[in-house]
Amino acid sequence: MKNSKLLLTGLIVSGIVLTGCQTDESESSTGENAYVVGLDDTFAPMGFRDDDGNLVGFDIDLAEAVAADLDYSISFQPIDWAMKETELNAGNIDMIWNGYTITNERAEKVDFGTPYLENSQLIVTLEGNGIDTKSDLAGKKVAAQQSSSAVSAIESDPSDILSQFDNGEVIQFPSNNDVFNDLISGRSDAIVVDETLGRFYMSQNASPDYKVLEDNFGNEEYAVGFRQDDDELREEFNASLERLMEDGTYDDIYQTWFSEQE
Repeated sequence: MKNSKLLLTGLIVSGIVLTGCQTDESESSTGENAYVVGLDDTFAPMGFRDDDGNLVGFDIDLAEAVAADLDYSISFQPIDWAMKETELNAGNIDMIWNGYTITNERAEKVDFGTPYLENSQLIVTLEGNGIDTKSDLAGKKVAAQQSSSAVSAIESDPSDILSQFDNGEVIQFPSNNDVFNDLISGRSDAIVVDETLGRFYMSQNASPDYKVLEDNFGNEEYAVGFRQDDDELREEFNASLERLMEDGTYDDIYQTWFSEQE
């Protein structure tokens, strides 16, 4: 398993805008072994739009590699991230595959495949605002993506720091783009985001001067979410992922999008 401390490589084209497009790239899952992957298409570098509007990212490449290994047909469906489990269990999509963090709450609604990437919940603020530790968030406005693992991590933090935030709440937005924009505008004092997305965003947007605290809201793992009665599909995915990790395919995809932080 790769270390959760990740730094994006220069292989990613600079200047990519993280604003999602509403184009629906999915086709109906008709026929045997045809599946629809649900994702937030603004979640770089896991699944997002490049300058030409194409879906790219670590999870996109990995999903396509698994599909090729299993001789499956897959398509990608952008969804409202707050409705991801509802979309899955209604049969509108067949997998949630987009930096989807394992949590106890989610495990009550879906079955997770084998974890494939480590992550953490970063606390990001701006230089010069006097926020240096988690405890400095007391009385501050803190933002995160709606229905994200960032919100869950804050709510379950043993320090109960949430009760000390301004108004005792997390300011929530539909996308992480909105979260970063709120910080940049000065409306929020700090934000909590997935490390994978946060480091990518900051590498592509060097101004203003961001500051990542040493404190965070915990480490976690990404996995694919399946319906709880799709045992066969989940087991096939797990077997394929193991093969891709053994034959070097996973490492090749990883190196395309990430390099280890020194």
